[in-house]
Amino acid sequence: MVNEPMFRHTTWRIGGSADILVMPKSIPALKNCLELAERHQLAVTVIGNGSNVLVRDGGIRGMVIKTTLLTAVELDGTIIKAEGGFPLPALVQVSAKAGLQGLEFAAGIPGTLGGALAMNAGAGQGSFNDILREVTVIKENGTIETLSPHQISFGYRKSSLKKPGQIIVAAVLALAPGSPAEIQQKIKELLQSRRAKQPLNWPNAGSVFANPAGYAAGYLIEQTGAKGLTRGRAQVSELHANFIINLGGATAGDVEGLIEEVRRRVMDKYGIELWLEIQIFGE
Repeated sequence: MVNEPMFRHTTWRIGGSADILVMPKSIPALKNCLELAERHQLAVTVIGNGSNVLVRDGGIRGMVIKTTLLTAVELDGTIIKAEGGFPLPALVQVSAKAGLQGLEFAAGIPGTLGGALAMNAGAGQGSFNDILREVTVIKENGTIETLSPHQISFGYRKSSLKKPGQIIVAAVLALAPGSPAEIQQKIKELLQSRRAKQPLNWPNAGSVFANPAGYAAGYLIEQTGAKGLTRGRAQVSELHANFIINLGGATAGDVEGLIEEVRRRVMDKYGIELWLEIQIFGE
């Protein structure tokens, strides 16, 4: 797709156009896309389903690769092997129906497996570094490499997988046997908790800021009086202050303006610098 509006591909429903957007259906097709980009000297940007992403109003130059059609999955005992574009909510259900526990923490986290691994997504109940056995990545030069956990550096909402020049194409997760009914009950409770605390009825990108050590970013933001603050058609959620929602027609400029205002307020009041959990692409 040429000159593809990125608001169609982000959960914030915001973003200018990508010069070229491709959606490969297989790893060989992805490799062909990378070879094409290299041949024509196109910059490459990789997204999953567009959660945790803000695309600026000027759009993205070069080639955007969207991985959401890379969705092969395979069960082998307590092991799940899945491609990087597999949606997390669906993967949680695959594991639950198979009576495999250990992935419940991901219930309600939007996005793809690849994106979740890159940012070591998680919740209070766990994160991906707890269950990862191996990851397969493809480099921009087409080289495919399989990494074990000891070759990857994991931190709070970050990992060494999130570096330029490589794309997560598959992963192997090690889970444990469990009762399907008990697993589904735990998932139900986690989803109910998220719905009660998060503004899921408005376009958003999940938590905007990572929690500083010892603090909840949402609490700090709320204490500055920023809850409900608006810029254009973007708003700091009145339900959860670490979410910025699109009230309809918000621009990336609106969102970035709120981000900077919230950062300034927290720094002025607490002397704490908030770091983004989302990624910002484009110009």
